[in-house]
Formats: sequence, structure tokens, C-alpha cells
Amino acid sequence: MPRQGDLILVLDAGTTSTRAMVFDCAGAVHGLAQRELVQHYPRPGWVEHDAGEIWQATLAVAREAIAQGGGAERIACIGITNQRETVVAWDRTSGEPLARAIVWQDRRTADACAGLRAAGHEAAVQERTGLLLDPYFSATKLRWLLDHVPAVRDGAGAGRLAFGTVESWLVFKLTGGAHLTDASNASRTSLLPLAGASWDAGLCDLFGVPAGSLPDVVDNCGSLGTVSPDLFGTAIPITGLAGDQQSATIGQGCLAPGETKATFGTGAFVLTNMGEALPRSCHRLLGTVLCQLGGKRRYALEGSVFVAGSLIKWLRDSLGLIVTAAESEALARQVPDSGGVVIVPALSGLGAPHWRPEARASITGMSFATGRAHIVRAALEAMALQAHDLAVAFAGDGAPWTALRIDGGMSANDWIAQDLADLLALPVERPDFVETTALGAAMLAGVGAGLFASLDDAAKAMRGTVRGFVPDLGEDVRSARLELWRRALAGV
Repeated sequence: MPRQGDLILVLDAGTTSTRAMVFDCAGAVHGLAQRELVQHYPRPGWVEHDAGEIWQATLAVAREAIAQGGGAERIACIGITNQRETVVAWDRTSGEPLARAIVWQDRRTADACAGLRAAGHEAAVQERTGLLLDPYFSATKLRWLLDHVPAVRDGAGAGRLAFGTVESWLVFKLTGGAHLTDASNASRTSLLPLAGASWDAGLCDLFGVPAGSLPDVVDNCGSLGTVSPDLFGTAIPITGLAGDQQSATIGQGCLAPGETKATFGTGAFVLTNMGEALPRSCHRLLGTVLCQLGGKRRYALEGSVFVAGSLIKWLRDSLGLIVTAAESEALARQVPDSGGVVIVPALSGLGAPHWRPEARASITGMSFATGRAHIVRAALEAMALQAHDLAVAFAGDGAPWTALRIDGGMSANDWIAQDLADLLALPVERPDFVETTALGAAMLAGVGAGLFASLDDAAKAMRGTVRGFVPDLGEDVRSARLELWRRALAGV
């Protein structure tokens, strides 16, 4: 199905911004546009987006990037990657949102999850879906919308309600009505069994989500839909879809079992490729679909940390300790250590492997000698400390890391990359092109459009060069930092 074009447009619908990037088949970027998204915090623990804003921002950046790339006629296909677990409810007739989107960070359904856990449902849910009972995942968010938003409830009663994650919402708007989701995003809802082709009736009943409101589950690449010609001036096929962390895993070339990547963005997400084996965890990690090609699934074991880059944003925007995120690296290098300061960044609870939604952030170990640089350095150190907890859990589940491939906006910070190598006592590898989430979506779209024969071929052609960081920290210093971290964790 290749068109006359030779470029790939990627729509990257993230948590804090929406971007469009135009790639060629060698991985070079020919167009880039980005718009920030407004974050809505109506109550403590609640995080919302305006789904209409997501759509309008996506449309605007797509048009801008397409123009930079030489026009729509040059675009062979489109790939979409997105913030996962965030849910949108819309009217399938009017195409308009029925409520604000509930973002993956939102904790409003903590009590509902606790109730399901107390009723003894968690083991069965984890066995079937690979997921724990936590507000992070989509199903309890969907139920909340039905229970608390009259327009959503009325839409369900009238048969007009459409639920979906962000890529599903964008596909609906781009195509003028296709209602579908890819297997990687579907696996984050708590409604899709890891080994099941589609939504499970028993899980839908347990969470109280009407199956008829959910999208069709499809492969991550192939002929998935066609953009309405009036949007960009020509019909362009959508040939790749993936949740952002799965997309980054592909973009990092982690295509063989055992290969591991960590994305440090708003949160931090580590995925280890498990091949065709169903992932099982005894250490509160997650099993997830990495990708589905031709109906055949590859899986990953995942550890999700809720707060990473958003901690630096909080230091900047709420505390005023830094003016720009880039300033954090220079400040960290001004002091030899954190002076005993430890930050537990539980600003929206603790994710894997702790799963404590009630936990709250703390800053401990301060004295009159503590300065701004110590606090900022402690914030950066929290990235490696959280990663170490995940490394221990992965090893306990029989998937030890032998190296770590990192990406995401925060990974561009050399200090963080070296600190990860030091605290994990592992080699760390960072590609020169760190926007691997978009790159993975481009690879999937390229395969789906027939530009590449396989993901392996796409990775070889598009991934580019990498830089390595090797451990260089004494064991006594490493152990002391870990002990301070354990004490700080015990207090939250």
C-alpha cells in the first residue's frame, strides 16, 4: 500500500504537550512542531486534560510539520503514539467530548481500587491482565465517568457513548468515525486479557464498563485507517499505533527477549522484552503487550514510576528553585553530594514496585547547611534510586538487567545518565536521538506501510548512533545512598 510519498508523519500525544514529527526512512527529521497542553488539577490527586484541546493541538502541529516536510503529498503514512491509560469519553454521533479526559496520573479512583482489592479481586485481575488494581489504569476511570458525569451516563443509555484512550480519540477524529485501539494501549485498561484477542466480558462486568462503548482491538501496524482528505488536503493512511512506552521500547531497538529500556519523561517507565512468553510477576511489576503484529503478540515486563521529569517541573513551577529544567544539571554539579538530603517524589503516590497511592512526597535530611543545589541534586538522584528499586524487582522476577537503554527528555542530562550507571552498577546506553517514542511509532508505521519488511529492518535503518556511560562509584558510597533512600521510603 505505499503511497507516492517517502516520509512518515508521527503524532506524539504526550502528557504535557502534543508534537508532530516528520521522519524519512533513515531516521532523519524533516519537520517538527509542538504545543503545550494545559494541565487541569480540579482537586488534590485529580489530573485532567481537555480532549478537544488535544485534538486541536494535534491537528495544528500536524499541519505545521507537514508543511515543513514539503507538503502532504510527501507523507507516505502516519504513526500515532500517546500517553497511555488516559481516558476520553465522547459522543460517537456528534464526535464531541462528553467530559474532560482523566489523565493516567489521576488518583481519584483509589478508594474504588481498594474496595476491589478488599473483595479479593486483585489476584484474578493480575493473572488475566498482568496489571494490579490501581487508579493508574483505565477501567476504574471509565466507571467513574459513568457514575459522576451525567452526559456520559446519558450517552451510554442512548447508545452513543464511545470510550477510548488518546490514540483511539485521535483516530476517531482523523478518520471521521473509526473507533479502534491497538493491542498495546488496550492492554493498559484492565479489560483485555494478555492472552485474549479482545475485551473480556467478565472484566467489563467487574469494573462496570459497557463493552459496547469500547473500540475494536487491532494490530500495532498495518492498514488501520485513512485520514479524511479535508484535514490535510489528501487521504493519508494510518499504519502504526502504540502506547508511548511500548513505542519507545521499539524505538530503542529492544526487539529481542531480555533487552531493556527506561524512558525518563513525566514519569519513568522501564520495559524488558519478554518475547512471546506471558509475563508474570511476583514483585508487583506489570505484564503488558509490547506489540501485536499479524495477530501475534510480543510481551514485556514493566515497572512504572509516576514522577520523574514532573518533579523537576514542580521544583521550577511550584517552588521556584530553578528557572529552567536544564539548570538542574549545573546545580547538581556544584556540590559533591546531596548533603544527606533525600527526596521521595511521591507527588501522585508511589508506583512500582511499591504501589502505594496514598503515599505523599517528602524531603528529608535537611540542615542549615542545605542549599538550593543540594535539593536539586537530591531530586535528580531520586531518578536512579527509583530505578534501583525496579532493578531489584525485575531480577526477582527472573529478568535481571544486564544493561539499560535510556531515552526521554530527562535522559539528555549527562549527570542523570552517569548517576544511573553508578547506582545500578550497569552500563547505560543513550541514543544520540533521544526522542525514541516518536521514532518507534515511525518504525511501526513504516512497517505497516510496507516501507520496511520488519521492525528489525526499521530499527537498523532508523535508530542511529549511541553513547555509553559506565559505572564509576565506590560501593561504600552507593550503599550509603541506598540506605538513606530506604529510611526515607519508610517514612512516607
